[in-house]
Amino acid sequence: MTDRSSSWPRLRQGSPQPPEWKDDRTVAPSDTAVPRSLDDPRSPDSPRSLDSPPRFRSFTSRHLDRLTARAGLSAEQRLAVRAVAEVLPFRTNSHVVEELIDWSAAPDDPIYRLIFPQEDMLPAADVARIADLLRSDAPHKEIRTVAHQVRMRLNPHPAGQLELNRPALDGRRLDGMQHKYRETLLFFPRQAQTCHAYCSYCFRWAQFVGEEELRIAADGDSELLVDYLRAHPEITNVLFTGGDPMVLSPAVLRRYVEPLLALDQIESIRVGTKVLAFWPRKFVSDPGADDLLRLLEQVVAAGKNMALMAHFSHPRELAPPVVEQAVARIRDTGAVIRTQAPLIRTINDDARVWASMWRRQVRLGMVPYYMFVERDTGPVDYFAVPLARAYRIFRDAYADVPGLARTVRGPSMSATPGKVAVDGVVELLGQKVFALHMIQARDPALVGRPFYAHYDPAAVWLDDLKPAFDDRFPFDEPAEALL
Repeated sequence: MTDRSSSWPRLRQGSPQPPEWKDDRTVAPSDTAVPRSLDDPRSPDSPRSLDSPPRFRSFTSRHLDRLTARAGLSAEQRLAVRAVAEVLPFRTNSHVVEELIDWSAAPDDPIYRLIFPQEDMLPAADVARIADLLRSDAPHKEIRTVAHQVRMRLNPHPAGQLELNRPALDGRRLDGMQHKYRETLLFFPRQAQTCHAYCSYCFRWAQFVGEEELRIAADGDSELLVDYLRAHPEITNVLFTGGDPMVLSPAVLRRYVEPLLALDQIESIRVGTKVLAFWPRKFVSDPGADDLLRLLEQVVAAGKNMALMAHFSHPRELAPPVVEQAVARIRDTGAVIRTQAPLIRTINDDARVWASMWRRQVRLGMVPYYMFVERDTGPVDYFAVPLARAYRIFRDAYADVPGLARTVRGPSMSATPGKVAVDGVVELLGQKVFALHMIQARDPALVGRPFYAHYDPAAVWLDDLKPAFDDRFPFDEPAEALL
């Protein structure tokens, strides 16, 4: 098994466990409002103005101490959280704070844990070292240096993102694009490398920490993108990703999307986004909402499949009425919404949570698509769920939903060779093994191919597994090729 860190366990003894699960159809979000401005706060009980739609307000690390105090953390706990936030990014907004978090259950509330750094997410020695620097008002440069050292031990770019996925055109390596699978190109608009709020488990955390050398972002608008697509007619779909491309204004997003409509080879345009969970008013009451919907409609009218790959981590993110309004407006354009999320310990590691979420998504007209395994980056040892348990959660949730929700695939690992699904734990030829297959692969010949790995109850990632009934996995190089 791969030893990613000898100084801290994958599943900590005594780590907080999720509170008893409740069906969120019967649980309303807390009606305790956060102050409008944490720099000039008013009474938390003051009512929100009903004269105009809520405005987007961002809260960052400078607000962290006051927000975590609201969760009941002691001064020392708050300092430790601030130390973690020097390494990993923190950002949230008024919608999350006012409408999604149940502050009466914080810090164990799943949405709170989805957003806020936890003091034990990183090795205790690293947290203590940075906390001491903060306590002594050390120069920010010194704190940044230590934080960088910690980040470099967290595998900031997993699965060969920088080495294996980066394409070239006419001998020039292209920034802000990834071409891992034959028919799919990922594009990272430079202006979209942020989000309305950051998930504490995000596998793209390195995009948001202010280190340019860790950031994946495209230079310019769509010219190089179009040139690369024309040079690769096998590419049929483009996925705009980040960050979150839905932080862009409709005018800026249009500059990237519109040139693709003239390319006959392009069948689908996708946008990876968590905007429906973290700022659904983008499609309802934001000043550019109608322009954004017209752009989606234009893509569909051009004969392309327009798909929003919507990240929902917990059913409570679907509870605010504005989410239903946003989904309805998007679907009216002809765009499709497919949903996905990773399985995360202490946030959604319960089959009932997933079944409730998938049922609600289908009811709103969305298509459940993926349950992912947490990627091998960042505080993975804090959030990871062993593959055997991940499979049981997926199986039990899958069995509890109607056929229209069984479009979902998983649990899936987005690993170096491709997307690997855990299909089950079986007894075969006298051995207990994992049954797996390739949903997607760098080598298209491997797609759909089943294979087996020795059962390991502690395994959390593909690298932890050993092949069964063979000396290598289908995607491994033959031994003679390595000589």
